[in-house]
Amino acid sequence: MADSPGMTGRSQQSNLILIGGGGHAKVVLDSLSPTDRARLAGFVDDDPAPGLLTMPDAPPHMGPLDGEGWMPDAEIMIAVGDLNLRRALISRLAAVACCPAVVHPSAVVSASAALGAGVLVGPGAIINAGARAGDHAIINTGAIIEHDCVLGVNTHIAPGATLGGGVRVGEHTLVGLGSTVLPGIAIGDGCVVGAGSVVIGDVEDGATVVGVPGRVLARDV
Repeated sequence: MADSPGMTGRSQQSNLILIGGGGHAKVVLDSLSPTDRARLAGFVDDDPAPGLLTMPDAPPHMGPLDGEGWMPDAEIMIAVGDLNLRRALISRLAAVACCPAVVHPSAVVSASAALGAGVLVGPGAIINAGARAGDHAIINTGAIIEHDCVLGVNTHIAPGATLGGGVRVGEHTLVGLGSTVLPGIAIGDGCVVGAGSVVIGDVEDGATVVGVPGRVLARDV
């Protein structure tokens, strides 16, 4: 897994801006450290309702993505849950500095794990020894990433999903709610693992896998 440029350092003086203001942004907001909360300038979203605006401590809406309210030294966190939209935003905003991983205080992350820039580790998630998550990955609420797993850029491990030891997940792949991937399995780029599925064999790029045991339902060719 190649590290993207976002894994480099940051300016401590940058102003933090969330990209997106919907439901996933609420989880990101709750997961910010006190330091990042203090430097949170606001969020940008073309259609901010309701999302963050329903939160009692919501940061200000700074207008649409193409607006002029951005600071020139902005540092961003992509706070959108939809994987395809995230992929487009990552490409579009590649030149903008990205914040380090955001880890909810209730999450458990091994000291030997490595998290890329813009990663979200949600409430109650567990990341064990030697695991790596590429830039912009989401390890969502209650997900378990066992030892030595490798997650690609913009991977989304959905709430309650479990990856056994040594699992490899490619870029822009969704591992769905409550699913299980057995140890040592390799899942390719651009895949979808359906909610509640049990993956017992390697999955090729672009495949959609569902069921117990998991079977290939479709392949994006």
